[in-house]
Amino acid sequence: MSNSVSDIENIIYKYIPTAKGYQQDVLSAMDYAFLAGGKRIRPMMMKLCFDMLSESLDTYDESVIGPFMAAIEMIHTSSLIHDDLPALDNDELRRGKPTVHVKYGEDVAILAGDGLLNYAYETAAKAFSIKPGDAGIEKAFAILASKAGVYGMLGGQSLDVVMTGKELSDDKLEFIYLNKTSALIESSMMVGAALAGADDTLVSKLEEAARAVGMAFQVQDDILDIKGDEAVIGKPVHSDEKNDKYTYATIHGIEESKKYVKEMSDKANAIIRGIAVKNDSAREELCSLINALIDRDR
Repeated sequence: MSNSVSDIENIIYKYIPTAKGYQQDVLSAMDYAFLAGGKRIRPMMMKLCFDMLSESLDTYDESVIGPFMAAIEMIHTSSLIHDDLPALDNDELRRGKPTVHVKYGEDVAILAGDGLLNYAYETAAKAFSIKPGDAGIEKAFAILASKAGVYGMLGGQSLDVVMTGKELSDDKLEFIYLNKTSALIESSMMVGAALAGADDTLVSKLEEAARAVGMAFQVQDDILDIKGDEAVIGKPVHSDEKNDKYTYATIHGIEESKKYVKEMSDKANAIIRGIAVKNDSAREELCSLINALIDRDR
């Protein structure tokens, strides 16, 4: 199966809500954020893990994995809307476009973030009616919900907010990164594996690999915030400094950060190459995607 950004968007765009009715303002803001572009990393990783571990792609059922692919991107997008709000990072640019609160107002932006988060679970739940009683779908839904919640992404965001302007210990910084950033990447790869019928041991191995990817991805983001080109990355640079936030790069420096990124990416690749798969081409594509994320300039 093809897994370019446009291929992924052809799947996830089927699940966006229609901006009509009395609630059309918030729906329009939700769609604006969701359609704003991006690398679509999380749904792509989910599908690659599914492809890599599925017994046969001849039995590929987009109606089952499609809702989960859309849901993970909705959850991610909802977090970006809220991150950009004046009460948090107060950013005015996202992916080269005005942020949702700039375009629609802060009140609608708050509701749009809430709307996407809720609609994500409504969308993922569609898979239950496609294959009632399927254990893989049940496991995937539980992973999706837990990794986005207070013991996952939301927990990391909360500590990040509370610690703004305060010196961070390595333990607290790691907690923020593991939850705020890594949790959704872990969710993506674990959900793809669960939907493919992988056992708990294999799902746990992919969780470990995804955790390394998430940490590398976030530290690379720290580096880009210091050294990146705003015209390339599509959002303001030095936003961490502006918001008085400590990061791995500000604490340990650029060179040490680059070493850490390589260490984590090597770890992820080693785990993925060490597991038994059904589809080697999907594994190679997944490893290539991971390497591209680590070396990215945006």
